[in-house]
Amino acid sequence: QVQLVESGGGLVQAGGSLRLSCAASGRAFGGRTFSSRSMGWFRQAPGKAREFVASISWNGDNTYYADSVKGRFTISRDNAKNALYLQMHSLKPEDTAVYYCAKSIYTVVAWYDYEYEDWGQGTQLTVSS
Repeated sequence: QVQLVESGGGLVQAGGSLRLSCAASGRAFGGRTFSSRSMGWFRQAPGKAREFVASISWNGDNTYYADSVKGRFTISRDNAKNALYLQMHSLKPEDTAVYYCAKSIYTVVAWYDYEYEDWGQGTQLTVSS
């Protein structure tokens, strides 16, 4: 199992920017290492179900975004550093949530949470109006 640790959350004003990071470590069985699998960001707001935010393929060539963040968020990865990022711009109060990074079971982008096998503990983002 790969361990994932998110960081970079905090309090930001509406319209501001922030970058989340996710560090991967640990041993992956069956060859499903960080660098060989697509990764994703999900978020969960208070009282709401967890929702998909963005996904990136194993080599970074393909990305996919939820409509709610398209054009404002950018997902990227650095396989040499075992790191995943989420650059967020034009933040809105409705972006307030706990953000989770996750490693999928596929190499291509994935957007259903059941397609992900390893999850971080999450980092809180609060956007004030």
